[in-house]
Amino acid sequence: MSSTSSTVIQAMYNDDDILMDAVKETRAAKYHIEEVYTPFPVHGLDKAMGLAPTKLAITAFMYGVLGLGFSIWMMNYMMIDNWPQDIGGKPSTSFIYSMPAFVPIMFEMTVFFAAHLMVITFYMRSRLWPFKEAENPDPRTTDDMFVMEVSVNGNEKELASFLEKTGAVEIKVTEKH
Repeated sequence: MSSTSSTVIQAMYNDDDILMDAVKETRAAKYHIEEVYTPFPVHGLDKAMGLAPTKLAITAFMYGVLGLGFSIWMMNYMMIDNWPQDIGGKPSTSFIYSMPAFVPIMFEMTVFFAAHLMVITFYMRSRLWPFKEAENPDPRTTDDMFVMEVSVNGNEKELASFLEKTGAVEIKVTEKH
């Protein structure tokens, strides 16, 4: 966030379908939506707001490949190079010969790396960490209300009137820091 503050109108809605229609109408009217706060994920809201698709899936794939590579290196080092053992009559002279026994470990390490590193990436990307204060503008957004914040550019009365027509049950003008 920037260090300067700007005026926004917070339009509160009590239904996710009304919110979706309001977001579409607001975008069609060329108003800038700063943020939308919801008590649960609303399917299709990101597209309705015009947000770009996330690239987190690509990151997850790269973390999985990293985990696969690490597992191959780890098993080759431990079971072939460092301390080869005859387990169940399987040869321990080459990674390729022993690979069928290593497949479950390779799978698990791929999933482990992708899952754990994605959680860390998500928290860093979202700027979430322990003891961080909540940024929701109204405590009711964690229960049953939906809030859409729209930028005010000297058109406060016109914007408030427009948002009332979209089905807002409450409208509040506030400073966003």
